[in-house]
Amino acid sequence: RSGFINLDKPSNPSSHEVVAWIRRILRVEKTGHSGTLDPKVTGCLIVCIERATRLVKSQQSAGKEYVGIVRLHNAIESEAQLARAIETLTGALFQRPPLIAAVKRQLRVRTIYESKLVEYDPERRLVIFWVSCEAGTYIRTLCVHLGLLLGVGGQMQELRRVRSGILGEKDNMVTMHDVLDAQWQYDNNKDDSYLRRVILPLEKLLTSHKRLVMKDSAVNAICYGAKIMLPGVLRYEDGIELNQEIVVITTKGEAICLAIALMTTAVISTCDHGIVAKIKRVIMERDTYPRKWGLGPKASKKKMMIQKGLLDKHGKPNESTPDSWKKEYVDYREASKKEAAAVPQAVSEVERASKRKRESESESDEAVTPPSPATPPPEELSKKEKKKKKKEKKAKEAAESGGEQIEVTSESSTKKKKKKKQKEVEESSE
Repeated sequence: RSGFINLDKPSNPSSHEVVAWIRRILRVEKTGHSGTLDPKVTGCLIVCIERATRLVKSQQSAGKEYVGIVRLHNAIESEAQLARAIETLTGALFQRPPLIAAVKRQLRVRTIYESKLVEYDPERRLVIFWVSCEAGTYIRTLCVHLGLLLGVGGQMQELRRVRSGILGEKDNMVTMHDVLDAQWQYDNNKDDSYLRRVILPLEKLLTSHKRLVMKDSAVNAICYGAKIMLPGVLRYEDGIELNQEIVVITTKGEAICLAIALMTTAVISTCDHGIVAKIKRVIMERDTYPRKWGLGPKASKKKMMIQKGLLDKHGKPNESTPDSWKKEYVDYREASKKEAAAVPQAVSEVERASKRKRESESESDEAVTPPSPATPPPEELSKKEKKKKKKEKKAKEAAESGGEQIEVTSESSTKKKKKKKQKEVEESSE
């Protein structure tokens, strides 16, 4: 039941309505689509069903192709001028969503990969053009820009999406009537052949990706989120590059997950261990394949020792654990934790060593220059320093509280000095 439909969207309903109708017709729980089309726009809409909805995000970000009709507001000089204007509208373009768009009207950059003129009718001033562009491009805005370039103004009349990602109009496109008929055939005649033609397997969306074939024993572990390790890889495709999105499949060709490659093909062929890729999105349901982890000689021995009480219930050593097990068995989870903890410890040890060096250098300096008898012991020095700091603090507080008090105190001190001088003068005269 999980798969996708390459649907030819009809003209008036919105993409959301169409997807809701398909959910009701097929009586499924989950549906999603490959990118919104405006109500009046027709063409290729990939509707994902059940498990295939996990691929919706990758389909929404895929490139799109459109065929559109523009009506020019005035006549132009020649068709060559129009062809030149359409060709100039390629590369990275600034776009602001149109007024009728249901999104925030922010300026954004979208890439037009290719655009060309298909046909021009000078009598009715209608232009048919073809565009290959990035996901999220507004063709309505592109038509307005074309009108501005020509200096006559233009407006989009019709639009049809002819390709979405790797699927086009000729890749088994079906209508809403086909979906309804296929479900009716299955309900009344128990004939699923028509339904199989309408709903395609989700693996068809991933045919452009590079592949890794896994052993059957590793499949369920990956579904539970295990790392894609090299011993579990059975076959691999040529031309895998670092950080490339790849698809991990079974020996039957069923998609297990999408992953990001951490090794190139050359590295995979030369290595015998290591992480090949990190999981991006798991596609297969858990327990589709049998569980195969915990069946090896070490794991089975560990289970037996837990039953006998030689290990605790978590499989960790206790008082009755034999020494041979402690020496032989390596818990990789704890080892990775220790490695992570060892890094900051090493840094702290380096810092301690540098501190010791400084201390030893300072001690050697003290030994070279013996303390003079006049210098007081370090305890007294520290007391003096504390007193100095207190005085400085008080002075700062006084300065912050206001400069007026300081001025008053300075004036009073000058008056006292004058009085002292006068007394001295009087005494000398007597």
